[in-house]
Amino acid sequence: MELGDAVLWFGHVAAILLVSMGVAFVGGRLARVLGQPVVIGEVGVGLLAGPALLAVGGPEFTAALLPPGPLDAVRAVGHAGLLLFLVGVAHELRAGSITVHGRSLWWAVAGSLGLPLVVGCLLAGWIIWSGDAELRGPAPDPALVLLVAISLAVTAVPVLSRILTDREIMHTVVARLSVASAVIIDAVAWILLSVAIGLTEGEGTGKVAALAALAVGGGAAAVLAHRELARDGAVGFGRRFPRLAATLAAACALGASAAMGQWGMTDIFGALLVGFALPAGGNSAGEGSPWGEAAHRVARVGRMLVPVFFVVVGVTVFAVPSVTFPWMAIGVVTVAGILAKVGGGYLGGRLGGLSHRAGLQLGVLMNTRGLTELVVLQAGYTARILTAPLFLALAVMTLVTTAMTGPLYALLDRSVRSAAPATVLKGSR
Repeated sequence: MELGDAVLWFGHVAAILLVSMGVAFVGGRLARVLGQPVVIGEVGVGLLAGPALLAVGGPEFTAALLPPGPLDAVRAVGHAGLLLFLVGVAHELRAGSITVHGRSLWWAVAGSLGLPLVVGCLLAGWIIWSGDAELRGPAPDPALVLLVAISLAVTAVPVLSRILTDREIMHTVVARLSVASAVIIDAVAWILLSVAIGLTEGEGTGKVAALAALAVGGGAAAVLAHRELARDGAVGFGRRFPRLAATLAAACALGASAAMGQWGMTDIFGALLVGFALPAGGNSAGEGSPWGEAAHRVARVGRMLVPVFFVVVGVTVFAVPSVTFPWMAIGVVTVAGILAKVGGGYLGGRLGGLSHRAGLQLGVLMNTRGLTELVVLQAGYTARILTAPLFLALAVMTLVTTAMTGPLYALLDRSVRSAAPATVLKGSR
């Protein structure tokens, strides 16, 4: 590539990046006006970008504006942002100050995870039984069943935490219970996601065993790295060179993700391991660890680039005339997702000692799927487990369930601040 061509190529990439970030910014501002989490607007507008561009300019104009080379580069940037953002998500899960234990927590997890997994399996069975090639795709039955089940079970900890913080109810029992349950559920979901992707290669139980061994080995490495980074020397280095520490953390995340991808596991798992490895506590002198700040720096960069990824998804997946809008699938998936998660959360809450209203509040909060769910869907689509129409149906379900969390919670309790602190767990001790 000659110098002039290289300059034009990089200019084209930069232009796509800037426009994508601008589109996401507009979506985020619109979401704020409507009282919704920013991610709802960013993702919703991003997914609509492709069909809108196709409707305005047609296929030839879209192909000329977004040629494969620059678009692939932008896609890589967006995916890297996704991985960096997940470092912060994992670190937040590990460093969270949510302390709920006992029977109430495990019943909440059992209900919010168990019922959605069962309903997800039934939903996948309906897709397989229907014989609809646009929904079914080429994936093996076990991989599709597991992926759809995971998609109904996920609760997005970052978005849920943001909703609870904005409403100033994080101190309530129901709020703390929802976040603690979501942490456990998402940890299980990441492992099951790796298994589902591994099953697409058709290597059966041997592949699952290899993935399990890799997960255990990766977890052990993260624990060891955490201990080393918590030592005084590593803490001092991080405090003295904060930007370098953040750069090293980002490089490790991208490197670990690439390695996991090469070894047959979803690359997402590598970023999560690095996030878990970064200490949040202090050293022996009682001083705070700088590695938590490094995780936040990495996540901020990733959060800025994540919307780019979904704009690219909207352009590449849905800006295709042959992709039909699966109205029936969207309706079935959305109803199933709401009933499974709200119903499972309510049932688990009641069995764990919550009152009727608190159980409903827990179910509504657990129905928040957000960006975590979209990452799962992206991984499933990339692995060719999900077809474009099924991806769209699950993505719409994600946006609907996340958007309804705040209004439904407010509807259940108009005076949250005065009523929620009175909620008592019968079996919390």
